[in-house]
Amino acid sequence: MTFSVVLVHGLRTSATMWRAQVEALEAAGHEAIAVDLPGHGSRIGGRFTLDGAVATIAEAVDSAAHPVMLCGFSLGGYTAIHYAGRGARPIAGLLAASCGTQPHRVVLDSWRIAAKAIHRLPDRGLVLNNWAVRAAVKDPRLADDVLRGGVALEVMDDALRELRQLHPVASLRRIDVPVTLVNGTLDHFRLQERAYLAAAPRATLVHISGATHMVSVTRSAEFTRALFEALTQLP
Repeated sequence: MTFSVVLVHGLRTSATMWRAQVEALEAAGHEAIAVDLPGHGSRIGGRFTLDGAVATIAEAVDSAAHPVMLCGFSLGGYTAIHYAGRGARPIAGLLAASCGTQPHRVVLDSWRIAAKAIHRLPDRGLVLNNWAVRAAVKDPRLADDVLRGGVALEVMDDALRELRQLHPVASLRRIDVPVTLVNGTLDHFRLQERAYLAAAPRATLVHISGATHMVSVTRSAEFTRALFEALTQLP
């Protein structure tokens, strides 16, 4: 069966981070729709809002030519879970990666303080961000994918503030389609992955050995296999 896969990127990145998955999906005959969230990629300079992110996903789902698998990473994973939990438009399945920790206000506000300190640097933290990406992603081409769409330096405060509204476990309880949770074994964002797994009626948890937070690019081939395996579970 042919599916449309809507791919939702992480914080500060863009649709370009999905290049390897887009190529693999299209080679297999699926439709790949990689979106830019508000304030990211082609939309750098705008403000990030949760409502805007939901609207972006909804527009992509509406444009799809086939039943939709929604796939989100980190910020994209949180917003994808939130979108699917609303049940406004039907999807066939959900893959949520690297978002296995409830976004608690105290933690988010601590990150906001750190982000504001970094933004006081002359380059707003661009060199630090790019160094961190290339240190984590050993394949230069995949690191280029992460950075090619631009680095959304100005959305950190917006996104961290907006994430306080989310309750992923509650959202997962309302999702009655196959859900695949993908986390790297070295990811610090999987503290509550078992609660996520228990909450979703039809969930599967996949661990990718040795992967850090940026699982789709640090272990690109393994992540792509997990995505295709998730597609085989769809009705």
